[in-house]
Amino acid sequence: MRTCVVTKEVRPKKDLIRVVATQEGEVSVDLKGKANGRGAYLILSKEVIEKARKSKALDKKLEVTVPDAIYDTLLSLVGDHA
Repeated sequence: MRTCVVTKEVRPKKDLIRVVATQEGEVSVDLKGKANGRGAYLILSKEVIEKARKSKALDKKLEVTVPDAIYDTLLSLVGDHA
């Protein structure tokens, strides 16, 4: 079970998407859930991703500046899972 950084809902790991930041400060979407680094989980929905972008919840959790491209990637994944 993992907790969404925006809604604080606890859900099974497979229901969430992981965003990871490496020690070098590189941020990526971790589709397999196995990448090394600090991870944060989000519910894969347009509303949650937009809230994360607006509130900078990922920036705070990962302790890095998350580029807009990461949010764009997440939003494109919503279309795949909708």
